Amino acid sequence: MSKDATAENNGGWRRYLRMPRNVVALSAVAFLNDVSSEIIYPLLPAFLFLSLGATPFVIGLIEGFAESVSSLLKLVSGYLSDKFNKRKLPVFLGYSLAALTRPLLAFATSWPQVLVVRMADRTGKGIRGAPRDALIAESVHKNERGFAFGFNRAADHLGAVFGPVAAFFLLWLFAADPENPAIGEYQKVFLVAALPVVIGLFVIAVFVREKDAAVSPHEASEPIKFSLKGFDGNFKRFLFVIALFTLSNSTDAFLLLRAADAGVSPVEIPLLWMTLHLSKVASSLVGGDLSDRLGRKKVIIAGWLVYAAVYAGFAFVDSAWQVWALFIIYGVYFGLTEGVEKAFVADMVGERLRGTAYGLYNLAFGITVFPASLLFGLIWYEYGAPSAFLTSALISFAAIGLITTVRPAHRH
Repeated sequence: MSKDATAENNGGWRRYLRMPRNVVALSAVAFLNDVSSEIIYPLLPAFLFLSLGATPFVIGLIEGFAESVSSLLKLVSGYLSDKFNKRKLPVFLGYSLAALTRPLLAFATSWPQVLVVRMADRTGKGIRGAPRDALIAESVHKNERGFAFGFNRAADHLGAVFGPVAAFFLLWLFAADPENPAIGEYQKVFLVAALPVVIGLFVIAVFVREKDAAVSPHEASEPIKFSLKGFDGNFKRFLFVIALFTLSNSTDAFLLLRAADAGVSPVEIPLLWMTLHLSKVASSLVGGDLSDRLGRKKVIIAGWLVYAAVYAGFAFVDSAWQVWALFIIYGVYFGLTEGVEKAFVADMVGERLRGTAYGLYNLAFGITVFPASLLFGLIWYEYGAPSAFLTSALISFAAIGLITTVRPAHRH
C-alpha cells in the first residue's frame, strides 16, 4: 500500500475519533430510542391480535395512521425550528413524548387505547425528526455530512438489532410461557422498554449544543414561509422524485411474507430481520463516506439500482438461501440512500431553511408510502407476487431516470 493510501485510510479511521459532539450524542440517542422502539414493535401485532382481539385491518390502520401523523408533523416542526432558530428544544420534546407515552402501553386494555398511544409516540417522532436532521447537518463540515448522517443511521439500525434481542429476553424473563404470553406479561415488557429513551433524554440535555444559524444578509431579510416558495426548482424536482420512488417502496411486511413463501421458517424470521439490520449498520457507514468522496447523487442512484435489483429478485425467488442473500443486499440499499439523501438535502438548501426542507423531504416520503403498500397489495392480490415486485422495480427505475435531472450542489 502506498504512503498516500495509508494516510487516507488512517484519516478515515480518525473521522470516527473527531466526530462532532452533537453527531455522537444524537447518534447515541438514536440507538437508545431504537432499542426501546424495537422492543415494542415486534411484539405489538401479537399483543393486539391475540390479547386485545384486534383484526389485521385494525393493526394496519393503527400503524398507517400513526406514520401519516408523523410525516405531517415533521413539516410543521421543521418550519417552526427555522422560524424560531431552535433545534435542541423540539428534539428534546419529541423524545420526551416517546418516553412519556410508551409506558402507557403497559396499561392498555383495548386497541383504541393502543391507537392513541401509538399516535402520541409517532407525534414525538414527527416533532423531533426534521430539527434533529438540521442539527446534525449544521454540526459538520459540508464535505463530511454524508459520513455524519451515515454514522447516525448506523447507530439507529444498531438499536434495531439489539431491540428484538432485548424483547426476547424480557419476554423469557416475565412470561411463564414465552410461546403464549399473557396480556400482563406483554405489559411488563412495554413498561421496561421506556427506560432506554429516558436515558436518551439525559444525553440530549447534557451533551447536545446548538449554535445560531449562519445566514447571509439577503437570507436574513427574507421571512421564513410555510411553503415551497423559498426553494428553487431543483429542490422541488428532488422532492417529486423522492415521492415517485417511495411509491415503489411498500412495507417490508411483504418481503417477510415472500420470505415465508420461499421456505424461510417462522422461527428464522426474527434472525432474518436482525441480519437485515446488521447489513444496514455496515453499509450506512460505507455509503455516507462514499457520498462525501464521490458525490451524493451517484451514491443515491447506486442505492436505488440495488433496490430495483432486489425487488426484481424477489419476483423470482424460490428458495430460502436466495431470500437470505437478497435481505443482506437489501440492507445495502438503505446504507447507500437513507443518510445520503439527508446530506443531499442539506447540500441543496441554506442553513436558515434547513428544518423546513427536511420537513418537506419527509412529507414527500410520507404522502406516497401508504399508497405504495395499498398498490402493492392490490397487485399481489389480483396478479400475484411476481407482478407486484416487478411493478415496484419498474417504478424505481422511473425515479432513477428522473433523479439524473436533479443538479447536485456545488462541492468545494
